[in-house]
Amino acid sequence: MNLHELYPYPEERSKVKRVGRGTASGQGGTSGKGHKGQNARAGGGVPAWFEGGQMLLYRRLPKRGFKNPFRVVYQVINLGELFEKFADQAEVTVEDLYAAGMVSADRPIKILGDGVATKPLKITAHKFSKQAAEKIAAAGGEAISIEG
Repeated sequence: MNLHELYPYPEERSKVKRVGRGTASGQGGTSGKGHKGQNARAGGGVPAWFEGGQMLLYRRLPKRGFKNPFRVVYQVINLGELFEKFADQAEVTVEDLYAAGMVSADRPIKILGDGVATKPLKITAHKFSKQAAEKIAAAGGEAISIEG
C-alpha cells in the first residue's frame, strides 16, 4: 500500500474551483467576490463574531461574580463503589484507583459517604467527607488523607 492509494481515491475527490482565472472561467471578472468592498480585497473580510461595528455581545453582557483561579475540583468516588470494586483488598491507595480506571490522574480524589462500609479497609485519598470517614472508622478501617 502506498500513500497515494489511500482512500479517498483521486477520482472520488471533488475538483477545487479555480477562481481568478479570467472572464471565461465561469466566475466572471470578480471571481465571485462581487464589486469592491472589504470582502473583495485580498486578506479582507471580518471575523465571525463581528457585528458591523455594534458593541460586541461579550462586551454588552454583564460580568458578575468572582472566578477563583486557585479552586480545586475533586473527582468523587462513593464508598459503595469503592467497597464493591476492592472487595478482596485490605488496602486501597490512590494508585489503585488510577489503575482501576475509576478516576484520572490529573485531579485530586475525594471519597464521599454514599454506600455501606462492609469490612475494615485502609483507604488513602486526597480528601474524605465527614460521613465517609465516620463510616470507614465504624467498620474498623482507616481513612488516610493525603492533603491533611
